[in-house]
Amino acid sequence: MTATDDSLLRRRQETTKAPAVKGAYDSRHPTYLGEWKRSIPGVDDDIAVDDTDEPHIKRRHVMLQKYPNITKLYGIEPSTKYIVLFAVVAQLSMAYAFGRVWTNVHPAVFVAAAFVVGGSVTQLIGVLIHEAAHGLIFESTLLNRIAGVFVNLGLPVPIAASFRRYHLEHHAYQGVVGRDPDLPLDFEIQLVRGNPLLKIIFIMLYPVMYLVRGLAMQKAPSDWEYINAAVIVFADVCVYKFCGPTGLLYMFLSLWFGYSIHPAAAHFIQEHFTFDDGQETYSYYGALNIPFLNIGYHNEHHDFTKIPWTKLPTLKAMAPEFYDSLASHSSWVKVHWDFIFDKTLGPQSRVGRSYEDHKRGRKMVTSNKVVADEAKYWEDTVTAPMTRTDSGVVAK
Repeated sequence: MTATDDSLLRRRQETTKAPAVKGAYDSRHPTYLGEWKRSIPGVDDDIAVDDTDEPHIKRRHVMLQKYPNITKLYGIEPSTKYIVLFAVVAQLSMAYAFGRVWTNVHPAVFVAAAFVVGGSVTQLIGVLIHEAAHGLIFESTLLNRIAGVFVNLGLPVPIAASFRRYHLEHHAYQGVVGRDPDLPLDFEIQLVRGNPLLKIIFIMLYPVMYLVRGLAMQKAPSDWEYINAAVIVFADVCVYKFCGPTGLLYMFLSLWFGYSIHPAAAHFIQEHFTFDDGQETYSYYGALNIPFLNIGYHNEHHDFTKIPWTKLPTLKAMAPEFYDSLASHSSWVKVHWDFIFDKTLGPQSRVGRSYEDHKRGRKMVTSNKVVADEAKYWEDTVTAPMTRTDSGVVAK
């Protein structure tokens, strides 16, 4: 993004704030939908702009006031560790089968298997890395870090440690320009706009863009990132030795398909691309939540990051009025289709905020020590963010 703090302030849309409501943290109460308008390719030059903090911490505490029993859903999911083992064994077994057993298989079958089976397992592994990043597999932080690196064995690229680092920053600074690594870079917006062909290429290159966005944060690798890289490089050497080059190719194709055009990869678009005015997070409630561990329940996850995947549907059922009123998706295939062919959607279909507006929004809850302490905890538990190279926002 090219917007500076000053330009963000200048681009703020004129809104009429609703009167304060007793017990509310700001005028968005109780749904905490914003009053901003979504960015339209060909009409707007940048992402949409909000003038306050992200909605989820405030939503969480409003919900807890009404449904305090939600906290009983907090905790780990013991069964997840077995799914971790299954995912790694399944992916490595397929690599061995294509590398050493099914050596004469037709290339079309090989590619189809990499898409259907390998891409699906890749997405499952991504979900498991996500669960480990939030400490929802084991009680121990160390064991969760190890679980993340272990399940990463099913992917030929080291992502678990970096994902944990940047994903927690995404939660702490959702939509904050220069601090949220999930926001698009300048060239993504400028090159793609609403062009359907370029949006297909954008989706195909999404695995690369995740890496590029991380590099744009200009941070030195952490110790765990070095450990993760060493483990996966060693694993790749072993795969090449025991499964052959075809086995390793299977894993790379699986990764590429799984994080790009696979139906489940649409959750990257579903989660925070702005399909409606004022709403920056979306859930998916389709059948593919079953094999992919409810990763579609994204509003629920952002509202309550301490709840494991098995209990997110229970959360929605406990507090239906907080979710049924929000726009949601029922088909990941349609998410991809709409994103590609709807010219009002593109990489710029996101919403951002300046760090000053983020802090000002957080100050609205300083009278509530629990909420204020939680907001500070989120920001203190991630490493000090650095300004992204494509942004003029100085986040200090």
